[in-house]
Amino acid sequence: MKLNLRGKTVVVTGAAGGMGLATISLLLKYNLDILALDIQKPNKKLLQNKRVTYRQIDLVNELELTRTIKEFIKKYKRIDYLVNTTGVLWFGKDVSAVDLDLRVWDQVFNINLKTMVLVSKLIIPVMKKNKFGSMVHISSVDALSGDDKPQDAYGASKAAMIRLSKSLAIQFGSFNIRSNCILPGAVETPMQSRWKKIPNAKKNLKEFMPIKKVIQPKGVAEGIIFLLSDQSEYITGTELIIDGGLTARP
Repeated sequence: MKLNLRGKTVVVTGAAGGMGLATISLLLKYNLDILALDIQKPNKKLLQNKRVTYRQIDLVNELELTRTIKEFIKKYKRIDYLVNTTGVLWFGKDVSAVDLDLRVWDQVFNINLKTMVLVSKLIIPVMKKNKFGSMVHISSVDALSGDDKPQDAYGASKAAMIRLSKSLAIQFGSFNIRSNCILPGAVETPMQSRWKKIPNAKKNLKEFMPIKKVIQPKGVAEGIIFLLSDQSEYITGTELIIDGGLTARP
């Protein structure tokens, strides 16, 4: 099946690595103009492509984000797609809510959830004007269940993303604007750098999964492209789980 992206512009957050970078690699095949946002420096050659406008930015900074998005809108007159991959998972610091430093809770919610609100506030009015848009937000399978060794701020913020995405889908569906979430399981991204120190953790996880491998970011990016495309035009307000069957286990 050949996917069709009729839009001309896309904003990608968390663009400098992992799923964001993999998504940009695929999006460039569709000749879109891309606004790539991340707090990290653009040290990848891919981000120097002439169709990519890269801005190193703290997405929690509302004034800076507003200025950056408005500059892009002024130049291209539209934003058709949003790919929201921004997120943090702080192993060791993000623990049970009973033991958690609330400053960590606030930081995780700011990065994972508040940034979703901020970009939505800036981008959806433009999509409404053009009566077209598709948004994909990266949540997590961690949003679906509790854990006896939890990262409670991460899981709670990712669950809130699902709820917010559903609400946006309902509110703006009449403007031909769609909003969906992808819930990845284990993905080989910089977020999982701990596997270098604890290789058995990755090995044990693979053995537990029905499909005995950890997915690469490109596998999630392909799901993102599908949910952006016209081939998913009747899909909104829902979640696509990409986890190798992990959540199917009893």
